[in-house]
Amino acid sequence: MRLLLMSDTHLPKRAKRLPQPLLDEVSRADVVFHAGDWVDADTLDLLESRSRRLVAVYGNNDGPALRARLPEVAYADLGGLRFGVIHETGPAQGREARCAQRFPDLDVLVFGHSHIPWDTTAPTGLRLLNPGSPTDRRRQPHCTYMTVTLTGGRIDEVDLHRLPRR
Repeated sequence: MRLLLMSDTHLPKRAKRLPQPLLDEVSRADVVFHAGDWVDADTLDLLESRSRRLVAVYGNNDGPALRARLPEVAYADLGGLRFGVIHETGPAQGREARCAQRFPDLDVLVFGHSHIPWDTTAPTGLRLLNPGSPTDRRRQPHCTYMTVTLTGGRIDEVDLHRLPRR
């Protein structure tokens, strides 16, 4: 099973549209995750129309229209693993322990907000993944997204994809 992870698209403030390499991944993914800060509902409409399955949440920059359509936390059982999605997890220091305590039944937590790619595992085994942002690199060298491959009830591969500078 192939998963596509993105967050913090901030359209149309940070870019006019999603980058083409990311859109190409949508059609290849079995499940698309978006960890919030869409800013516009058009991007949600686009991903809903193109995704086989979309698991998504709202972020702190998302207004009432998006909050009416999306939860703060979303869950999905995929390939024998329990996934959760949330926008904010708080400061980097202590993140693993904090998230493991808040989400004891999850295998993987996808999050956003910082625009900083993140891939760690808590002592409890909870895997934390932040795909960064495909449209607003902030202090990072590249805009990014992630793909994840699940095989036999486990994460087989996590790839961070760097997008070319605009």
